[in-house]
Amino acid sequence: MNLVGNQPHSQDPIQRVDFGRVSVFFGEKNGKYPDGNQVLIRGSETRAAFDTPVVSNFIGPEFDATELVVMGHVHEDHMAGLHRLPRASVHVHKDDLPAVRSWHGMVTAFGSTEAQASAILAKFERDFFYAPRPDARGYGDGACWDLGQTQIRAFHMPGHTAGHCVLLVEPEGVAFTGDIDLTGFGPYYGDAGSSLRDFRRSLARLPEIPAKVWVTSHHRGVYTDRAHFLRDLAAYTAKLDEREQRLLALLRDSPKTLEQLVQHRLLYPKGYEGLWVADAETRTISRHLDELLADGRVEIDEQGVYRLG
Repeated sequence: MNLVGNQPHSQDPIQRVDFGRVSVFFGEKNGKYPDGNQVLIRGSETRAAFDTPVVSNFIGPEFDATELVVMGHVHEDHMAGLHRLPRASVHVHKDDLPAVRSWHGMVTAFGSTEAQASAILAKFERDFFYAPRPDARGYGDGACWDLGQTQIRAFHMPGHTAGHCVLLVEPEGVAFTGDIDLTGFGPYYGDAGSSLRDFRRSLARLPEIPAKVWVTSHHRGVYTDRAHFLRDLAAYTAKLDEREQRLLALLRDSPKTLEQLVQHRLLYPKGYEGLWVADAETRTISRHLDELLADGRVEIDEQGVYRLG
């Protein structure tokens, strides 16, 4: 089944579901960006949280008692509650560690220009209570945290970010899949450290994790039916091929430069604008073009014009 989260948390009580020592608190609109879904784990010795979305600011004492934050990856919407936990130990995969430790590290991970950086920082401070954590510690693939009668295990599944991980709570069998979120938007790999190749590999590996429950950061919420989870994962994965076919169709209409392809948009609706949209589209389209060039399905001339191979 898919569990539906609450309406705006400022008006209604936050809905939750419990799996043994694991609790999932649903963000607004089932954790749709800019919110997210909060996972808390009550070990007999340590209280832990996975990421800290906007909803974490409205949970109260149960969240504020968190002693350990294990982050599946670093983006602004996953850091929105860190300011409430100044004494908690924060752990981040080593490949995302610079992004959580400083604003410079985050801007570098995004691939944002200096001209954009000040406007983005203002937005993050306003909407996500942004505050870096220079005290954060790095972890690697396979890292484990013993909380007492339950443990967390990290599976490095990059693509969305270089350090993106799926976090499994054992013995409850609850997997936090983070921003492998199975939304209709499809996979996002538009940061400087993102990788289309790695995302493909991570999506193929995800079903191998020994989970009974799957929790997404955004939109979908909680899955307790494996068949349903796998169907939605297949549809999410298919977005990669759909985007590839969209690019090929654009080039079939006429040869185009990268800039012209960006104007048509691959991720967002045509004409959609935002602080990082053009850069994200440029990186996303470039990654698909690199694959197509390597396969000989697309060619590029000396003027930077792409055409079908």
